Amino acid sequence: MKTLNVVLIGAGSRGQAYTNFMTGDEFKVIAVAEPLKERREYIKTKHNISDEMCFNSWEELLSMPKLADVAIISTQDRMHYEPAMKAISLGYNLLLEKPAAPTAKECLDIASAAKEKGVKILVCHVLRYTPFFSKIKELILEDKLGKVISVHHNECVGNVHQSHSYVRGNWHSTEKSSNMLLAKSCHDIDIIQWIIDSKCTKTQSFGSLSYFTKENAPDGAPDYCIDGCPYGEQCYYNAVKLYLESENDSWYDWFRDTATRKVSPSDEEVENALRNTQYGKCVFKCENDVVDHQVVNMEFENGATASFNMCAFNKGGRNIRVMGTKGEIYGDMENDIIDLFDFSTREHTVINPASCGVDGSLAGGHGGGDKGILDTLHQYLTEGYDAAWLSEIGISVENHLATFAAEASRLENKVIDVEEYKASLL
Repeated sequence: MKTLNVVLIGAGSRGQAYTNFMTGDEFKVIAVAEPLKERREYIKTKHNISDEMCFNSWEELLSMPKLADVAIISTQDRMHYEPAMKAISLGYNLLLEKPAAPTAKECLDIASAAKEKGVKILVCHVLRYTPFFSKIKELILEDKLGKVISVHHNECVGNVHQSHSYVRGNWHSTEKSSNMLLAKSCHDIDIIQWIIDSKCTKTQSFGSLSYFTKENAPDGAPDYCIDGCPYGEQCYYNAVKLYLESENDSWYDWFRDTATRKVSPSDEEVENALRNTQYGKCVFKCENDVVDHQVVNMEFENGATASFNMCAFNKGGRNIRVMGTKGEIYGDMENDIIDLFDFSTREHTVINPASCGVDGSLAGGHGGGDKGILDTLHQYLTEGYDAAWLSEIGISVENHLATFAAEASRLENKVIDVEEYKASLL
C-alpha cells in the first residue's frame, strides 16, 4: 500500500478529526500550519512531526516547495480560498473542507485552477461517505427505486447545536463566515443532487432568523449567563450548565474545546471563556444574523424535484424520503434505519446500514463519514475509483452554486435559474 504524505493547514476540530485517522499505513502527516500553539503541539505530538515542519501560518508552510502528496485545508470558512489556490499552484492534491469558499466566484476559481493544474480535490461532503447515505445510493444504483422522481430531506440541526455554533460560535455571522445554508447545509444540497444524479436547474427558498434575537430576551436577563440569570434554571441555553455542568452530555467536551480554543481545557479556562467571549453570552443578545430555519425547493434537469428543510428547533439528526417509480425509501440517520418499500411486492425491507459491510462506527463523527472520505481519498489518488461516489471539486462546485442560488432566492424573493445565476458570475 502506498503511503501518502500529508500537510495539515488548520488544526481545529475538523483538522484534528481527519488527521486522527491518519496514523496507519495509508497517510503520514508530516507538517502542520496552525496559529494556536496548543493545537499545533497536539498535531506535532500525535504525528511525531519535527519542529521545522510546524508553522504558525499557512503562508509559511506554502512558501516552501511542495512537501507532500496532499494538503488538508481545514481553516475557517473565509480562510479556504487563498491557501487552496496557493496549494493548487504548487501541485498539491487537496482535501478541502466545506464550503469550498465563501463566495460563488471563488468556488469557480478553485475548480478552474485545479483543472488547469491537473490536481485532484475532494471536498468534505462527508455525508456521502457514511454507511447510511452510501447504502441509499447503492439501492438506487441497483434500480430498487426505478427513476427517482422526488426527494424530501430534513436537516434537524438541534437546538443546542444551533446555539453553540450558529448563535454563539464561529458561524454566527454571514459576513464573518458564510450564510447558514452554505455553512451547515451544503452537505445536504450535495446529498440531494447525488441521489437524484442530475443538475439543479431552478431553486426557490424561504427562511429567517426568528427566535435567537434581542426581542426575545427575557426581561432582566444579563448579557452573560454566568452573571446570574433569573431564568437560568429553566433556560435550555444556559452557558454555565452547557459548558461547566453537563458532563454527561455527548457534546460536552466539544463545547468546551471550541469555546476556549484549547484541547481539554480546565474548568477555570472554561469559566474565563464564559466571562469574556460570545460563548458565555445570552443567546438572545449575541451578534448573530444567520437564519434558524430555512426551506429550499429544487427542480432538476431530468425533471425530478426536491424539497429541503433546515431547522434548529429539534433534538437533531437527519431523515430523508426518496420516491421513485418502483419504490420508496424512508431513512432515519439518527436511528440508523432505512425502510425500502417495493411497489411490486407491497413489502417493506428494513435495513440497518451499519451491518451492510461498511464500518458504521461513530468514532470519527458524521456517522462514519470522516473515516469514509479518507478511505476514498486514498483510493482516488492511488488506485481506480468509481466516479459515482466522489465529491470531487467539479460536481461540488455545481452543488455549491445551487446553494448560493437558493440563498439569493431567499434574499431576493424570487425563483432563481441556476445556469443564469452562474452566467452572471462569469
